[in-house]
Amino acid sequence: MNKPGPPRTREDACPGAWHVHAAADGGLARIRLPGGRITAGQMRFLAESASELGNGQLELTSRANLQLRGVDDSDVAELATRLGSHGLLPSRSHETCRNVIASPCTGLDDDGLLDVSRCVEELDTALCAVPELAALPGRFLFTVDDGRGDVSTLGGDIGLHAVGATEFAVLLAGRDSGVRVGQESAARSAITAAEAFMRQRAAEPAPVWRLAELYDGRRRIAADLGRPCSEPSDPPFTEPVRPGIAARRGNLVALAVGAPLGRLTPQRASQLAALADRAGGDLRITPWRSVLVPGLAAAEAATRAQHLREQGFVVEADSPWSGMTACTGTPGCAKSHADVQRDAHRVAESLEPGGTPVHWVGCSRRCGTPRATAVEVLATGAGYDVRLADEVTASGLDAEDTPAAINAARRTA
Repeated sequence: MNKPGPPRTREDACPGAWHVHAAADGGLARIRLPGGRITAGQMRFLAESASELGNGQLELTSRANLQLRGVDDSDVAELATRLGSHGLLPSRSHETCRNVIASPCTGLDDDGLLDVSRCVEELDTALCAVPELAALPGRFLFTVDDGRGDVSTLGGDIGLHAVGATEFAVLLAGRDSGVRVGQESAARSAITAAEAFMRQRAAEPAPVWRLAELYDGRRRIAADLGRPCSEPSDPPFTEPVRPGIAARRGNLVALAVGAPLGRLTPQRASQLAALADRAGGDLRITPWRSVLVPGLAAAEAATRAQHLREQGFVVEADSPWSGMTACTGTPGCAKSHADVQRDAHRVAESLEPGGTPVHWVGCSRRCGTPRATAVEVLATGAGYDVRLADEVTASGLDAEDTPAAINAARRTA
């Protein structure tokens, strides 16, 4: 049984396009991209919007979404209107609950059991069609895994994990519930589970954001689905998408491209859009803060990757930037003890390539910390602490002294 989570005194306040978060550096607008899907034209539009209405950068998030920072209050309505006209805000009422992560390479290779693209579309459409689900917490997460095991382990509240060419296991709070559903009813089953969560959430004495916070929530919601159960089994785990060739089918490949700390300048976003135009015209944002460019001719992939590397992109898995992330830090966050992004940039080239991910955080809230094992570089009032698995391996460091400690922790991991 799940134990109830810690009591809260406020409702979830995750940002959206209309519900902009007031950060220290201006408004933070989050654009949900179910399944991480975005067209080249939409990416180009967001690059323009970041320049005209934000601080000039796009942020890749760990839920395969995009963010604009520095949006003035007077520009929020203009931004939302633009997003709607470009198909990026299909529902004002449901904008913050459209959190759907899917296997980024689905349909691009033969590693998955089925292409879940249609299931993602059906789930998003069904989600927006239920008025009561507009009140889902902004942190509530759906995952749709094509069977390879890359997103089912990301801590979703409700997951669909392919276990055959036409069948899904329903995951609740990241664990197999034993419920099995056919491909044609998978999206509807996920919606039924979300509706059950909302009913149980309404009976709680304090705000509940995640399914795991409901006492015995997994069992009760599985019962609400009303289907015979199979023997539960934990989904397999596959390494996340890394920079480089991520998928291949025939003469076409998908190139995974990263940006230092998941930040895209308008110029770089436009470059990715131009590359997508040469392929299938689509891009996929991954939960590992990278962008997948599908449909590239295999014969020209190496040349394209080299050009992107010269432009400052991350295209190799053993790059010092691969797997390195950071929270906003100062000046964007008033709670941060340091400009962690600046410091990460200062020392990145001193880090050993590859290995365990590294995450820089400016305070004890640890925003954006990966679920997988990572070396944490935590800013405190007395300098940086380097941590691995909640154990401090070095403390009180100046930024320039962190590389040796980070490298040592990664070797231990």
